[in-house]
Amino acid sequence: MAGIDHAPPPFFKRGPAPLALLTFYIAISLAIFVVDLRFRSLELLRQSIALVVDPVQRVAQTPGSLVDHAATYLQGLQALQQENQLLKHNQLTTAPNLQRLAHLETENERLRKLLAVKEREQANGQVAQILYTARDPFSRKVIVDKGQQAGIVAGQPAIDEAGVVGQVTRVFPFSAEITLITDKDQVVPVQIVRSGQRSVVFGLGNGQLELRYMPANADIEVGDELVTSGLDGIYLPGFPVARVVNIERDNAYSFARIFCVPVAGVENFGEVMVLDPRQPLPPAPPASSGRPGSGDKPSLRSKKRQASGKDN
Repeated sequence: MAGIDHAPPPFFKRGPAPLALLTFYIAISLAIFVVDLRFRSLELLRQSIALVVDPVQRVAQTPGSLVDHAATYLQGLQALQQENQLLKHNQLTTAPNLQRLAHLETENERLRKLLAVKEREQANGQVAQILYTARDPFSRKVIVDKGQQAGIVAGQPAIDEAGVVGQVTRVFPFSAEITLITDKDQVVPVQIVRSGQRSVVFGLGNGQLELRYMPANADIEVGDELVTSGLDGIYLPGFPVARVVNIERDNAYSFARIFCVPVAGVENFGEVMVLDPRQPLPPAPPASSGRPGSGDKPSLRSKKRQASGKDN
């Protein structure tokens, strides 16, 4: 018969090998990663995806949030009553000190005006709620529910009721990313309250900080508190940052290893205040080429040369 000599059609259509497809997709992924890392060409796409995914994330978190709020409401009634009684007691206890503090602030303001001292900047901002942590396990970042629609810009500091939490590093339309001070890429200029020495603290990525560039014989002790110095033009001076917990001194090295823990609830979930951007610092004066007062007055040697020229 004529149909017996024909081969049956293939049951599956053969395409590229799976290993070849895997290699092709890996090459495309690496190319996109390098281009985005080098030229930031996918920033607009990333923000667009975040804009689309943000409502889905909020809807997905709604059931858990409702359960948490219900449990918190049921368990917190008695705690609120106790806290209310404690606050009333503390209010009566601290009332005399508050009255004297108001008097001292008024007197301080009057004295600063008499001395023509520039007034300190006010710490203003807006409260944002922490939604979740970043998905990168090697970084210390959180996402808050305020973004471009609330006027948040990159670089704004974030604090809580205890001290400095971090700094805004990336802003999306309805959310923003805050890099915590314990992240390896975060640096905060600080000042030791007890001695007044200035230095910088670096995040270690494990929930701790390290105070660097301090001599081995520096006047620093365990328990010293560190506050922002304000020299970077980002953080206002005086906000608590960390507390010294361990000091390692070795005569073989010029600097001591000083470990600190943050004062604020950096690793806790809750609410933070994103402070308004600081006013720009005045520019540094230009460096003079010579000694003070020598630019406009002729030197003694030039005067002698002029006198000798007239005599000749």
